[in-house]
Amino acid sequence: MLALRLALRLVRTFRPAALARRALVAGVSGAVGFLLLSTLGHAAAHPERPDVALSRLLWCVVPLAACAQFAAAAARTDPCVRPRAGLDAVGVGPARLPLLAAVSTALSCSLGCALALPVFLHLRGGLGDAPLAGAAGELLGAGRPLPRVAALTLLAVPALVAAGASAVATRLRTAAPARPAVSSQSSHRPPPAPAGLPWGVAVTSVGLAVETYAAGRAAAADPGVPVPRSLDGLGPGVVGGWLLIALGLALAGPGLVHLCGLLLAVGRPGALRLLSGRVLREEAPRVGHPLGVLCAVAAGALATARLYGAASGDAGPTVGPLAALGAAVVVVCAVAGALSAAAEFRAARASATAGLLQLGVSRRLLRAAAALRVGVLLAVLTPPAWLVAELATLPLTR
Repeated sequence: MLALRLALRLVRTFRPAALARRALVAGVSGAVGFLLLSTLGHAAAHPERPDVALSRLLWCVVPLAACAQFAAAAARTDPCVRPRAGLDAVGVGPARLPLLAAVSTALSCSLGCALALPVFLHLRGGLGDAPLAGAAGELLGAGRPLPRVAALTLLAVPALVAAGASAVATRLRTAAPARPAVSSQSSHRPPPAPAGLPWGVAVTSVGLAVETYAAGRAAAADPGVPVPRSLDGLGPGVVGGWLLIALGLALAGPGLVHLCGLLLAVGRPGALRLLSGRVLREEAPRVGHPLGVLCAVAAGALATARLYGAASGDAGPTVGPLAALGAAVVVVCAVAGALSAAAEFRAARASATAGLLQLGVSRRLLRAAAALRVGVLLAVLTPPAWLVAELATLPLTR
């Protein structure tokens, strides 16, 4: 109860940017809750198609994971998770900050899911004759009773998953040792390479193998439809393979960012390349995962475009409103998570930047270093996204 009351009081001290992030967390969690309820409604209305229900439920994991990732990124930048003297006075030290972050995230997600329930019931036709009542009744499985316990359980899933992700991210943030700002005895040691790149490559390879196997079995069962007509037609195996591919790219993100820093330091670099490469290697664990998620989203967009390009006439895949809503949630969460990571990056590098300015480094050089980092990241991350998209769509278009 103390953490709950403290989280509610700290909301009043948030700046507009932090409030906007919390409002966006509530919005995307409400959208995820709406998607979960739509899956439940479709399953209740079509009990004879359990495979489609399972496929839709697996598709909901994508926006759910994106929501959790953005909630964790927003929690890491919240002022309430930073150690304060006032928090120590009331018994909330660094060890209890993850609990405070989890409670704050759970409140935001619960608010969004609580708003999603009446919207879902209204569009399903269960709240009277107001405007738009029952407008999506057929899509949401109207005409069949909705299990209340199952609906409430599904609505609790986004809040629980996002709260857990926020607690883990905050614990990692508070447990990370502070690095020296500009110069010290250890400042000349190169940062260690993140260990996630081999695991990310392995998970991506497993995802491609799972998708290829599932697509091969589907093609053997129905050889007349080489391209799926809808997301439901992909099947649970293909969807599971795509989820593993996205997870692999997210795991490989820090390693790819560290690789960018190594490429900038190849040969005999000047001050610009040396500064840019060192910053990328130091901040790879912080910004790598959000950039890996962006890479996965780009690969998914390229794969979708490839599927549409391979289709012709009425046999092409169709994207309904629920799929569009899920895609919008994923894109918004990926972009917002990257922006939150950039804000955390600027806050973490503020003391180092001030020290460099005191040493006489010009702001023009710092801006050029930032532009060089962005260019190298685009040059290194774009080919893996394109290659993964090509390999992911190959079993579905041959």
